Amino acid sequence: MSQPIFLLTPPFTQLNTPYPATAYLKGFLNTRGIPAVQADLGIEVTLAIFCREGLTALFAEIDRQNKERTANSARIIALQEVYIRTIDEVIRFLQGKQPTLARLICSRKFLPEAARFAQVEEIHDAFGNMGLQDQAKYLATMYLEDLGDLIKETIDEHFGFSRYAESLGRSANSFDELNASLQQPPGFVDQVLLKILQNHMEKIRPALLAISVPFPGNLYTSLRCGQWVKQHYPGCKVVMGGGFANTELRSLSDKRVFDFYDYITLDDGEAPVELLWEHLQGKRKAEELKRTFTLAEGKIRFIDNKSCADYKQGQVGTPDYSDLWLDRYISVIEVVNPMHSLWSDGRWNKLTMAHGCYWAKCTFCDISLDYIKNYEPIAASLLVDRMEELIRQTGQNGFHFVDEAAPPSLMKALALEIIRRGLVVSWWTNVRFEKNFTRDLCVLLHASGCIAVSGGLEVASDRLLKLINKGITVAQVAKVCRHFSEAGIMVHAYLMYGFPTQTEQETIDSLEMVRQLFETGVLQSAFWHLFTMTAHSPVGLDPDAFGVRKRIKTTGSFANNDIPHEDPTGADHEQFGYGLRKALLNYMHGTCFDYPLHKWFDFKIPATTVAPDCIRKAIEEAELSTNPNSRIVFIGRMPEAERIQKSKKGARWEVLCLRFPTLKETHTINVEPAKGEWLQRLLPLLHISQPRYLTMAEIKADYEKAGLEDFELFWDNKPVNTLYKAGLLRI
Repeated sequence: MSQPIFLLTPPFTQLNTPYPATAYLKGFLNTRGIPAVQADLGIEVTLAIFCREGLTALFAEIDRQNKERTANSARIIALQEVYIRTIDEVIRFLQGKQPTLARLICSRKFLPEAARFAQVEEIHDAFGNMGLQDQAKYLATMYLEDLGDLIKETIDEHFGFSRYAESLGRSANSFDELNASLQQPPGFVDQVLLKILQNHMEKIRPALLAISVPFPGNLYTSLRCGQWVKQHYPGCKVVMGGGFANTELRSLSDKRVFDFYDYITLDDGEAPVELLWEHLQGKRKAEELKRTFTLAEGKIRFIDNKSCADYKQGQVGTPDYSDLWLDRYISVIEVVNPMHSLWSDGRWNKLTMAHGCYWAKCTFCDISLDYIKNYEPIAASLLVDRMEELIRQTGQNGFHFVDEAAPPSLMKALALEIIRRGLVVSWWTNVRFEKNFTRDLCVLLHASGCIAVSGGLEVASDRLLKLINKGITVAQVAKVCRHFSEAGIMVHAYLMYGFPTQTEQETIDSLEMVRQLFETGVLQSAFWHLFTMTAHSPVGLDPDAFGVRKRIKTTGSFANNDIPHEDPTGADHEQFGYGLRKALLNYMHGTCFDYPLHKWFDFKIPATTVAPDCIRKAIEEAELSTNPNSRIVFIGRMPEAERIQKSKKGARWEVLCLRFPTLKETHTINVEPAKGEWLQRLLPLLHISQPRYLTMAEIKADYEKAGLEDFELFWDNKPVNTLYKAGLLRI
């Protein structure tokens, strides 16, 4: 067997679940018969530091360096014995292996508390009636964050659990600062990282180290790994790829980067990694590589073999999570936000419904890049095949579909396939708040296990939504959020402020719209982001068309994505950030809806021009489903039938009573016997197990063929309307 590829995720991304890039690649390499081993050094380094032995070494290193300490660090150091004594049990609790520790943690008399705990004084207000386990996870997370702050304040200014050295990697137009840091001797965290890397390299002896760098916070540690391998294993080649390279390094011109990597690949990694492997095996020439940077004869060269096509999504195989420490990830709650808890709490299998974005028009988005513009969906049957395979492989039935925007039609097909197979799963994904998410579709999605969706509302202003080319309106978003919420699916909205030409008035009106969305109960979670202009978006490619100016005219030699800019016609956007976030935090906790908007800001703002019942009117507006192509499906249980006699004022007649049991109640309808018998015969034909569902036109024709009259009067009346509560859906 030839030497394998070592697929590596460097610290730090998530603590609760592995970032999926290496699992995707390993699954693909399995289909090609290429040996591969993977590791997530993020969780491995975390567990090596945050244990009894690791903390003992940490406090000894702090004492050895003997630097000036803040009051917060001094307090933690004074309590080091308690931290060392409790750390193993806290980690076991966060791994789900010690649930009984929750009460002790929540007593607030077990864990030492430093600066991070200042923000949890109102923990009951933050959590309300949430369970003891979640409160304990939050307190345990603050305990870990205190220790993280200690590391940052004493021995490593760049430390962060999910954003390590992010300031060095974010928009690093020049490689100078990163390079200078990498010329310094490895620090405490570096030494832990490199020791773990050394153990892996000695065991695996790979021919190729493939490092995935999804975010700026992974960049520094990836460079440290590449540097060490090139020094100690010169026969092993190092390739870097991932989201950071795809967005930031497309115009790379600094040769020093190749002191750390031998190759850098862009976009989908399957074909580039396969060709690189074959090249290293002597089966291909360098000229046959695909979307790959390398250093040749002292010059950076970009090689892109156009004759080699990328693989279709149906050909890339099922992600393979073997080798990863699936039982050792820790569930944390960093922010008291319902959607953020999904990102950081629990182990999720990652899958993708469709490559790219089916909309791909938003002007702030990198729609010129392949990972957005090249849209390719996967068949629902294949998706569910992969879900079943991952459940067998990992023992976990939770799924996070990491789509740019999951298409409603594919979500519908996926839900139907899940229900048909009787699969019990929980899943969530990212969507566009488009009109195709009807009430009935949302009910179907929830029945299949969909628990949450996130989507971009961006700026709650119809003028700006049009400028963004979002393809939605605020009223439409409100209706769709209502459909999801009433179906039992949590809704999280991405909110943006500071889009070019956005005025103070539009910012305040956007906040008022958001207030009303929470007040009406159709939105449960949200987060504000300050607009960033990126090089590959329509705004970044043509800033003049959007009324903004670039501050930096020249392209840097290293990372080039985020573009500093000026908005001469818009507001002073950054001053609104704190007030917007503070208001949102209260709205998410169901408080302060009657608080005047100007109270959130320490400067004068304009009064809102939005009517106080704007969102309520939008969601209460009657909707008629008139799509003639809609099909009718029944996902409920077949009814029990009983003929009963009715009488009134001496008149007697017979009706057929149909009782439909649901999870919480039983719905009953009484109809004329002939129509009831027709319904009894029809419902099995509409059942979700059928290979094809009938349209309204076909149902009407069948009704009339049975000799029954007044179809519209019967179908649009109380009996059939009750059926919609029992599982009848128009999809």
